Amino acid sequence: MPEHVHLLISEPERGTLPQAIQSLKQGVARRLALREKDSFWQARYYDFNVWSERKFVEKLKYIHRNPVRRGLVEHPEDWSWSSFGHYLTGDRGVIESESHWTARIREKAAIVPTGRVRTIENPTKAELEWGTLLELFRRYG
Repeated sequence: MPEHVHLLISEPERGTLPQAIQSLKQGVARRLALREKDSFWQARYYDFNVWSERKFVEKLKYIHRNPVRRGLVEHPEDWSWSSFGHYLTGDRGVIESESHWTARIREKAAIVPTGRVRTIENPTKAELEWGTLLELFRRYG
């Protein structure tokens, strides 16, 4: 989003979440060549523990729908700084995202990471459900 960021991240293998967020903020500040006195990040962040696949999908939908709700794009996949395309095709794009849940979502929907959206001649039930879900997602956000 133009003025804020949503991250759905896993606990780091080493260190703590606050250390990981601090490292992320410092890395972005360095890339933007910000001086120490420049204010870019808020001092605090809001974290929410996601313990279930259902809650993961709920939060993911919220994040992907945000640019559409704000009128910045027409469809979630149109937002350049989104992982939505990764969930459709497995393409990494600008945002790197992979977890056991993302792989499971694609697996359940019979989506194979090919680098492009597949043309489906004889769709399976899962592919039909995924296509219906995408159509509803586009239509109703």
